[in-house]
Amino acid sequence: MPTFLPIAFFRNKFCPFEEATLSIATHGLHYGTGALGGLRGLPDPANPKQILLFRLERHCQRLSNSARYLQFDVPTSHIKSVLIDFVKHNRPTEPFYIRPLVYTSDLGIAPRVHDIEHDFAVYGLPLGNYLSPEGITCRISSWQRPSDLNLPLRGKITGGYVNSALAKTEALKSGFDEAILLNAQGKVSEASGMNIFLVRGGQLITPGVDQDVLEGITRHSVIQIAQNNDIPVIERPVDRSELLIADEVFLCGTAARIAPIKRIENYDLPVDRPITDTLQSTLTAIVENREPAYREWVDVIPLD
Repeated sequence: MPTFLPIAFFRNKFCPFEEATLSIATHGLHYGTGALGGLRGLPDPANPKQILLFRLERHCQRLSNSARYLQFDVPTSHIKSVLIDFVKHNRPTEPFYIRPLVYTSDLGIAPRVHDIEHDFAVYGLPLGNYLSPEGITCRISSWQRPSDLNLPLRGKITGGYVNSALAKTEALKSGFDEAILLNAQGKVSEASGMNIFLVRGGQLITPGVDQDVLEGITRHSVIQIAQNNDIPVIERPVDRSELLIADEVFLCGTAARIAPIKRIENYDLPVDRPITDTLQSTLTAIVENREPAYREWVDVIPLD
């Protein structure tokens, strides 16, 4: 069982994590009528009395937008204020992950999002590498990525993650680290909880937002970093066959950061990854507040 940060935010107050409990009749538990967020933080390497949070404003805005799909108004400013107070209450001493969650909290059985009680909660846990930064293996999933006609893919809706869970388990049970899902058109979409990029001929390529991908915050960051380093970026449909002959392929997300792929199915990919390495090292420097040009992406939270 993972170790969690000691203080949670639950029912509009901070409390010990162990006291933040739900009834088994909670509506959101039965119908997946919730929306989640996730952001990373770490003690400032240059000043342990400060905490660094990566792209806090954008994470709060996305959760606020996701809550709107559930007909729940949670202002970005409120989410941001709670997350900052959450960090101050917990005073983490190692890299960590924050999970904010909005959900239908009524004790009812009718699936709906209107005329129902909602709640907003936050917890966190220490988190190092979610996937190996040295390279992972992937399989093409037999499960298909849903389309925006099935559920709102621009929101991180909890019920939709059964698709990710099935794909991830299938990958792990068949000897791989991660799954790559195709969309209904047979084009590459994303991994179980991460966006995907490939490099061909010096160009950085990623499925566009019309390919049923989450509009990932790390994805957006990688595109901006690449453009600032004069790396051409192309957003377009990607065939699965392209992955097998790419010069480089990597996944990115809040938990995974940038994870290079070393093998897809039974195809080994090149071990030299110059563009991936550049993006990986730059993102690490940004998160640690060592890149002045990207200071606006990092919120510095004083603990005293």
